[in-house]
Amino acid sequence: MSGHRRTALITGASAGIGATFARFLAAQGYDLVLVARRVERLNELAKELNQQFGIKSYVFAADLTDKQAPTAIMAFVKEQGVVIDMLINNAGLSGKTAFADTPWQDLANEIQLMITAVTELAYRVIPDMKQQGWGRIINLSSLAAFSPPGASLLYTGIKSYVLNISESLDMELKSYGIHVTALCPGFTHSEFHDVMGTRDAANHLPAILWQQPEAVVKEGYEAVMKGKPVCVPGVVNKVIASSMRPIPESARYFLGKTFNPFKN
Repeated sequence: MSGHRRTALITGASAGIGATFARFLAAQGYDLVLVARRVERLNELAKELNQQFGIKSYVFAADLTDKQAPTAIMAFVKEQGVVIDMLINNAGLSGKTAFADTPWQDLANEIQLMITAVTELAYRVIPDMKQQGWGRIINLSSLAAFSPPGASLLYTGIKSYVLNISESLDMELKSYGIHVTALCPGFTHSEFHDVMGTRDAANHLPAILWQQPEAVVKEGYEAVMKGKPVCVPGVVNKVIASSMRPIPESARYFLGKTFNPFKN
C-alpha cells in the first residue's frame, strides 16, 4: 500500500473471522478500529498487532444490538481524527429457538445487529469514501443466503438481505471508486458455534465442508479489491451455492420443512 496508511473499521473483531480480518489487514499496513463487546479481548489484539506490524489500533467496546451503537462508533472515529477507508461488517449471531417461541427482544436484537447496524454503518462511512474517491466495504453474509428458506430460520432471511443490499450498494457506488462485497462463507472454524451452542452438531459435519478463517478472509479481501460484489469462498461452497439456485418452490418448501432444526 503506497501513500497514506488506510484505516479499516471491523465489527465483531474480538474473535473468529473478525479477529482474522484484523490480523490480515494489519499485515497489509492498515490502521484499525476494532469494535466488539469484549474490550479485554480487543485490547489484547490491539497490543499484539501494534507491536507486530507497527500500525495503530483504536479500540471501542460496543454492543451492536444497541440502536445507539453505530452513532457512538462513528463519534469515536471522528474524535480520533480518523477516516474509514474500509468497513468490515462482521458482527453476527444466530437464534437457537423457533421464531414463534423466541422472545421478541431476542429477535429484535438479531435484526438490529445484522440488518440495521450493518446498513447504518455502511451509510455513515460512505460520504467520506465518496469524497476520497476510494472505499471498500465487506458485509458478512453466508452460504445460507443461497439456500432454500428454512422453517423458523430468521438467519437465512437476514443473510439474504445482506447479500442483496451489498449487490445494490456496489451497483450504486462503483462509479465513485467504492467496492462493496457480500462475503458468503460456509462452515468456518471459529468460536461462532461455541457461542451459539451448536458445536456438537457442527462437529458431526464432514471435514470437506469446513474452511479455516484465514482462507475466507483472504478470498474476501481479494474479491472486494477486484470489485466483485459477491464472494463465496472455497470450491465446495461455490458448488453448493450454484446448485441451490434456482430451486422450484415446491422443493424449497419440502427442504425447509424436512430440515427444520426446530421441529418436534
